[in-house]
Amino acid sequence: MNSGGELVYMSAKQVAEYLDLNEKKVYAMANDRVLPATKITGKWLFPKVLIDRWVMDSCHSGMLTDRLLITGSDDPLLSMLVARLMAQVGSRELISYSATGSRLGLELLAKGYADVCTLHWGSMEDRNIRHPALLKGYNNHQQWIMVHGYSRQQGLIMRADMHHRCQEEDKVISLPWRWVSRQGGAGSQQHLEHWLLKQGARLEQLNVVLTAYSERELAGYIARGDADIGFGCQSVALESGLHFVPLIKESFDFVMPQSIYFRRQLQQLFTMLSTGNTRQMAALLGGYDLTDCGQLLWSAS
Repeated sequence: MNSGGELVYMSAKQVAEYLDLNEKKVYAMANDRVLPATKITGKWLFPKVLIDRWVMDSCHSGMLTDRLLITGSDDPLLSMLVARLMAQVGSRELISYSATGSRLGLELLAKGYADVCTLHWGSMEDRNIRHPALLKGYNNHQQWIMVHGYSRQQGLIMRADMHHRCQEEDKVISLPWRWVSRQGGAGSQQHLEHWLLKQGARLEQLNVVLTAYSERELAGYIARGDADIGFGCQSVALESGLHFVPLIKESFDFVMPQSIYFRRQLQQLFTMLSTGNTRQMAALLGGYDLTDCGQLLWSAS
């Protein structure tokens, strides 16, 4: 292969030289969504980092086919399932889950640093609009598909002594409580801001004292008394001994390139999600509904 230098995006001609292919073959592979590419104003562009990754993935027993890197939204059930999968495969493979928030996870997916991104950007009622709209803002979304994981209850998390004062949504905002927010780009923060908007309020009106970078970090601050209230999922509240007021039934979904969907580790994860043991685990954690798990929700093609 010819050197691609420090190129970020390559033309079809450069890819043909880099891979020692006929240029017409490169165009055909791009049109068939075999090569990772995006078309801008009628011209194909190929992210070099994804071309290199495609080559590695194409190798027989290649470096990247023995691992699955999941990023995006934080979720206790998914963390437990990944830990169980790793216990099954031992040191033969790597299945890793790094909770970064929805938007950062999609950025990592677009750059080829992750195989799968989880997100929860909309309620069950509007996820078919909000989730695709979010995905279309990222490079290479043309190669992505979205698969339903499960639904979760999302809402207010607080200590037991505060629960009775959180039953009227419009009054919660006016109370002088210390809030924990999430980082920008997290699905829970998006839900909080959307909920505030419906109440005719803004984030700046809350007494935000801390920012958490995961659901469990948020619950920890409240459980220790460092803050009073935050926005997150029911399972996180229950595992921390906190109380919960449900506000939204949200869709927790998986996004991946089409070529990743059939990767062995991901299919193992989806199989595990459909088992009775997982449903029992979800019931113990609280707030989950695994109906239609694994259903294809969206494809750009």
